[in-house]
Amino acid sequence: MAEDGKSLEGLSGIDYAEAMERFAGNESLYQRLAIKFLDDPHYEALKRALDKSDTEQAHQEAHSLKGIAGNLSFSPLYQIASLISDALRAGDTQTALDHSAELDEAYTAVIASLRSIKE
Repeated sequence: MAEDGKSLEGLSGIDYAEAMERFAGNESLYQRLAIKFLDDPHYEALKRALDKSDTEQAHQEAHSLKGIAGNLSFSPLYQIASLISDALRAGDTQTALDHSAELDEAYTAVIASLRSIKE
Protein backbone atom coordinates (compact mmCIF):
# COMPACT_ATOMS: atom_id res chain seq x y z
CA MET A 1 0.00 0.00 0.00
CA ALA A 2 1.23 3.48 -0.82
CA GLU A 3 2.29 5.89 1.91
CA ASP A 4 -1.03 7.75 1.81
CA GLY A 5 -2.91 4.52 2.58
CA LYS A 6 -4.62 4.38 -0.81
CA SER A 7 -4.11 1.51 -3.20
CA LEU A 8 -4.84 0.85 -6.85
CA GLU A 9 -5.60 -2.78 -6.01
CA GLY A 10 -9.06 -3.85 -7.14
CA LEU A 11 -9.77 -0.70 -9.12
CA SER A 12 -11.44 -0.83 -12.51
CA GLY A 13 -9.23 -1.01 -15.58
CA ILE A 14 -6.04 -1.87 -13.68
CA ASP A 15 -4.41 -5.30 -13.51
CA TYR A 16 -2.85 -4.73 -10.10
CA ALA A 17 -1.22 -8.16 -9.79
CA GLU A 18 0.50 -7.74 -13.15
CA ALA A 19 1.59 -4.23 -12.20
CA MET A 20 3.11 -5.40 -8.93
CA GLU A 21 4.99 -8.10 -10.79
CA ARG A 22 6.26 -5.59 -13.34
CA PHE A 23 7.20 -3.06 -10.64
CA ALA A 24 8.73 -5.68 -8.31
CA GLY A 25 6.11 -4.96 -5.64
CA ASN A 26 6.95 -1.26 -5.42
CA GLU A 27 3.45 0.14 -5.16
CA SER A 28 4.65 3.63 -4.34
CA LEU A 29 6.63 3.85 -7.58
CA TYR A 30 3.79 2.30 -9.56
CA GLN A 31 1.25 4.69 -8.09
CA ARG A 32 3.42 7.74 -8.85
CA LEU A 33 3.84 6.66 -12.48
CA ALA A 34 0.20 5.62 -12.88
CA ILE A 35 -1.06 8.99 -11.57
CA LYS A 36 1.02 10.74 -14.23
CA PHE A 37 -1.23 9.06 -16.80
CA LEU A 38 -3.91 11.60 -15.85
CA ASP A 39 -1.86 14.15 -17.83
CA ASP A 40 -1.06 11.87 -20.77
CA PRO A 41 -2.10 13.50 -24.08
CA HIS A 42 -2.32 10.43 -26.33
CA TYR A 43 -5.98 9.52 -25.84
CA GLU A 44 -7.21 13.02 -26.68
CA ALA A 45 -4.76 13.28 -29.59
CA LEU A 46 -5.99 9.94 -30.92
CA LYS A 47 -9.61 11.09 -30.75
CA ARG A 48 -8.74 14.34 -32.57
CA ALA A 49 -6.80 12.48 -35.27
CA LEU A 50 -9.69 10.08 -35.82
CA ASP A 51 -12.12 13.01 -36.05
CA LYS A 52 -9.90 14.54 -38.75
CA SER A 53 -9.47 11.17 -40.54
CA ASP A 54 -5.71 11.48 -40.05
CA THR A 55 -4.93 7.77 -40.07
CA GLU A 56 -1.16 8.19 -39.75
CA GLN A 57 -1.38 10.47 -36.71
CA ALA A 58 -4.14 8.34 -35.20
CA HIS A 59 -1.93 5.26 -35.54
CA GLN A 60 0.99 7.01 -33.82
CA GLU A 61 -1.24 8.09 -30.94
CA ALA A 62 -2.91 4.68 -30.61
CA HIS A 63 0.50 3.00 -30.63
CA SER A 64 1.78 5.33 -27.91
CA LEU A 65 -1.37 4.85 -25.84
CA LYS A 66 -1.02 1.09 -26.22
CA GLY A 67 2.56 1.19 -24.97
CA ILE A 68 1.80 3.32 -21.94
CA ALA A 69 -1.30 1.31 -21.04
CA GLY A 70 0.67 -1.91 -21.37
CA ASN A 71 3.55 -0.67 -19.22
CA LEU A 72 1.14 0.48 -16.52
CA SER A 73 -0.97 -2.70 -16.65
CA PHE A 74 -4.14 -0.93 -17.71
CA SER A 75 -5.12 -4.17 -19.43
CA PRO A 76 -8.53 -3.37 -20.96
CA LEU A 77 -7.21 -0.06 -22.30
CA TYR A 78 -4.10 -1.81 -23.62
CA GLN A 79 -6.18 -4.43 -25.43
CA ILE A 80 -8.48 -1.97 -27.19
CA ALA A 81 -5.63 0.44 -27.99
CA SER A 82 -3.76 -2.52 -29.52
CA LEU A 83 -6.74 -3.44 -31.65
CA ILE A 84 -7.13 0.15 -32.83
CA SER A 85 -3.40 0.57 -33.43
CA ASP A 86 -3.29 -2.62 -35.51
CA ALA A 87 -6.34 -1.55 -37.52
CA LEU A 88 -4.88 1.87 -38.23
CA ARG A 89 -1.50 0.43 -39.19
CA ALA A 90 -3.39 -1.64 -41.76
CA GLY A 91 -5.21 1.49 -42.97
CA ASP A 92 -8.55 0.26 -41.59
CA THR A 93 -9.95 3.45 -40.10
CA GLN A 94 -13.48 2.04 -39.98
CA THR A 95 -12.50 -0.73 -37.56
CA ALA A 96 -10.78 1.85 -35.38
CA LEU A 97 -13.91 3.99 -35.39
CA ASP A 98 -16.10 0.95 -34.70
CA HIS A 99 -14.15 0.34 -31.48
CA SER A 100 -14.05 3.98 -30.38
CA ALA A 101 -16.80 3.51 -27.77
CA GLU A 102 -14.85 0.61 -26.21
CA LEU A 103 -11.76 2.81 -26.12
CA ASP A 104 -13.73 5.56 -24.40
CA GLU A 105 -15.09 3.12 -21.83
CA ALA A 106 -11.69 1.60 -21.01
CA TYR A 107 -10.04 5.03 -20.80
CA THR A 108 -12.80 6.43 -18.59
CA ALA A 109 -12.51 3.48 -16.19
CA VAL A 110 -8.76 3.99 -15.76
CA ILE A 111 -9.12 7.75 -15.32
CA ALA A 112 -11.87 7.33 -12.71
CA SER A 113 -9.75 4.82 -10.80
CA LEU A 114 -6.69 7.06 -10.85
CA ARG A 115 -8.68 10.09 -9.75
CA SER A 116 -10.11 8.14 -6.83
CA ILE A 117 -6.56 7.56 -5.60
CA LYS A 118 -5.35 11.08 -6.26
CA GLU A 119 -8.11 12.74 -4.23
